[in-house]
Amino acid sequence: MAYLFLLGAITAEVIGTSLLKATDGFTRLWPTAGLAVAYLSAFGLLSLAVKDIPVGVAYAVWSGLGTAAIMAIGAAFLGEPLSVTKVIGAGLVIAGVVVLNLGGAH
Repeated sequence: MAYLFLLGAITAEVIGTSLLKATDGFTRLWPTAGLAVAYLSAFGLLSLAVKDIPVGVAYAVWSGLGTAAIMAIGAAFLGEPLSVTKVIGAGLVIAGVVVLNLGGAH
């Protein structure tokens, strides 16, 4: 169940971060409200996940997968350039998350 909470936290964080540009510096009400709800949900779900998952592992998975997802969303929907360097960087982040999870299994 903890990993479902973590997946929900990642999803909420990605939704919130995807809304950042639309807030126009927090001057637009509805995108700002959506961002706030998404981030509050993300942290609430993350707090439930860390009851059973070590904090370091949960945070690494949350931030690593969230970063990779935002990079893909930025490239696909927000017109942000995607370079080989960015893809390699995201791969290294994901590799780090895998190593941390393997280390937490013992």
